[in-house]
Amino acid sequence: MNILEQTDAITPPITGRRDVTTRDQSLFVPEMQRSELAIALLIFTVTALYLYLFRRYTEMDPDEGIVLQGAHRILNGQVLYRDFFSFFTPGSYYLLALVFRIFGDSLLAARSVLVFFGAVYSAITYLLARRVGSRNAALFVAVIVTLTTLPYRFLVLHNWDSTFWACLAVYCAVRLLESPRWGWALAAGSLTSITFLFEQSKGAGMALGLGAGFVALALLGKRGLWRGQTLLALASGSLWPVFLCLAYFGTQHALSPMLADWFWPLHHYSLANRVPYGYPNWSDLARHQMFGSGPWGVRLVTAVAVSPCFMITLLPLFAIGWLGYWLWQSWRRRAADAKSAYYILTSAAICGLLLSVIVVRTDNIHFVYLQPLFCLALAWLVDGRDVPGRIFKSLHPLFNAYVAIAFLLLAMPLLLRSTNLPTRIETRRGAITAPKDDTVIPYVQAHVTPGEAFLVYPYLPLYNYLTDTVSPSRFEYFQPGMSTPEQAREIISQLAARHVRAVLLEPGFGNKISTSWPNTPIGTIANDPIVDSILHDYRSCRILTSTNDLIFLFMMRKDLPCPTASTTEQKKEEKTESR
Repeated sequence: MNILEQTDAITPPITGRRDVTTRDQSLFVPEMQRSELAIALLIFTVTALYLYLFRRYTEMDPDEGIVLQGAHRILNGQVLYRDFFSFFTPGSYYLLALVFRIFGDSLLAARSVLVFFGAVYSAITYLLARRVGSRNAALFVAVIVTLTTLPYRFLVLHNWDSTFWACLAVYCAVRLLESPRWGWALAAGSLTSITFLFEQSKGAGMALGLGAGFVALALLGKRGLWRGQTLLALASGSLWPVFLCLAYFGTQHALSPMLADWFWPLHHYSLANRVPYGYPNWSDLARHQMFGSGPWGVRLVTAVAVSPCFMITLLPLFAIGWLGYWLWQSWRRRAADAKSAYYILTSAAICGLLLSVIVVRTDNIHFVYLQPLFCLALAWLVDGRDVPGRIFKSLHPLFNAYVAIAFLLLAMPLLLRSTNLPTRIETRRGAITAPKDDTVIPYVQAHVTPGEAFLVYPYLPLYNYLTDTVSPSRFEYFQPGMSTPEQAREIISQLAARHVRAVLLEPGFGNKISTSWPNTPIGTIANDPIVDSILHDYRSCRILTSTNDLIFLFMMRKDLPCPTASTTEQKKEEKTESR
């Protein structure tokens, strides 16, 4: 028997509280069997233990420090939007501030939340996929989610937070479909709204997708979804989180700047972040190292290993076709049975989430952020029982073998880079591990006091967080071509007004723009007023290197002397030179 064939053949399919004898109409509800709940709990536990290995590892990704610094500001009494800038909704900042309040302000505490999120991702993927697929197929895809979703970019980001709430929203929407009760309706509406409060584009896409799915099912005869009690619960759940958010920021005199910041991306984000569909964010050097050098066998293995990054971008496109197929099948029968209703609703949700990626940034990383839900489409393909066509049936074993090999090859380096004896670095936010030595953190901690205003320019607020320093302005980072000239002038004025002693400047940042933000106008790179101001008022004192080999200049105001190296620093430098 094929490893991915159905294992519950002796178990009658279940839908709601009654059995359905026709297999084509069946929808298995795993929550009604203790063995299935035990498997989901086991997946949650094993995933949490696996992701625990990644908590301390970092490569100093420039995106990670944004939410960390924002949460730290909130702990110090600042109010988001009123006192500092963000162009996405507030959920991640305040959730992380709550975590810091309870467990302490450290990177380890923030990363532990990711462990919980990842465990939920895998368990939810299993429970949703299990409804129409075999146990082995659902388990197979849940393992893929465990090995390659969060490990691909194990960073504290609003993207992972919002995906967590989106997964719960889809799960509750499916439960509402199976049991049209006000409790599930209230939960589905609330979680969709909360998703919006963690990332506005994802929440809007989720609302659009689920809403379209429910409307389609109602037109196909699912009248129970339109009962007054159900509709009232959906509406109430959708509205109360937003009203609570508006009320809070209104009392903090931050309502106007909040709305301005929410709509800021519509005017400034898309230009620099517009990339081709599935854009891999590879530099020319990285592309040459992977595919343009070395033996052909190694190149082939590399191509297979990175192919899941592109497969993930194709899954929502498959969901579009899948939605159309099941809408047509239901229309022909003039009704949507349990299975087709499930496919219509979940496919519609995936299509809504795809739209949220399209309006933000269509690189492969933003698809990975939604992998737990996009992998539902992969589970349908891996199981294969409902996919029509003789060609697919004949190629199905090869497809499953390829999926297993490709995702395993992708997962192996993700695990090895985090556990292969990385360097330990002591920071003011706890110990971290990294692939190489980092001279920035120890030098900054030796010469900049905790809580001091310290500009890291243009884009690596994680250094501010790990060294317990603060940005001198309302902005945690500045991105040429996306950030505005007004924001540049504000940063320059704050440097002067607060008499900022030291600055950390990355002189080679412009070299990364062509890869990461290829649509950035060249003029904004060539003429950077903040760099001009720094070079005018500050002098370079030390060249420092980050763990990812980026070069930084530690600069002091020209009216102040450069710090002298301590005996410990001199010995460390001599030891490094001897290596």
